[in-house]
Amino acid sequence: MPNLIPSRRSDCPISFSLDLLGDSWSLLIIRDIVFAGKHTFGEFIASDEGIARNILTNRLLRLEHIGVLSKQPHPLDKRKDLYQLTETGLDLIPILLELSAWGAAYEPETSSARMWLEGLPVGKEELIRLIQNTVRRGGSVFAGPDNVIDQLDKLRSESV
Repeated sequence: MPNLIPSRRSDCPISFSLDLLGDSWSLLIIRDIVFAGKHTFGEFIASDEGIARNILTNRLLRLEHIGVLSKQPHPLDKRKDLYQLTETGLDLIPILLELSAWGAAYEPETSSARMWLEGLPVGKEELIRLIQNTVRRGGSVFAGPDNVIDQLDKLRSESV
C-alpha cells in the first residue's frame, strides 16, 4: 500500500494543510459531500470533473486515514460504503465557503454560485454552524430533504 501521508516539507501550517488536502481531488470529494450530498464511490465517480477510479480510491483512503472522512457499510446495500465527514472534516466547511466565494468573485462563469451567499438571513458563523449540523445529519447545502437552502428559505419567510 502506498504511503498515504506525504512527508512534511516544513513546519509551516499552510504547507502542512496543503500536504494533506491540497490536491484538488480531495477538496472536490469534500465539496461533493457538503454541497451535493454525495456519500458513495459511485456518486463521487459521477461528478462532472471526471476523477479516475484509482485516484478516487486513493483519495478516499487518504482522507479516511487522516481522519477527515469515516466509512461505514451502506445500510441498504452491503456492496457499498458510505463516506461521511468527521468532526475534523466538518471543520473544513469555512474553507470551502471561502474558496467558493473567492472563485465566484474572480471567475465570471461561476459567479451565479455566489448568489446563494448573498442576502442570507443569518451571519457567517451561523451559516457555518447550520451547514455543519446539516452535513452531520447526512444532509447537504443544495440536495436532499431539509437541505441548507430550504432551511435558509424558511428562515427568510419567517423573518418577513
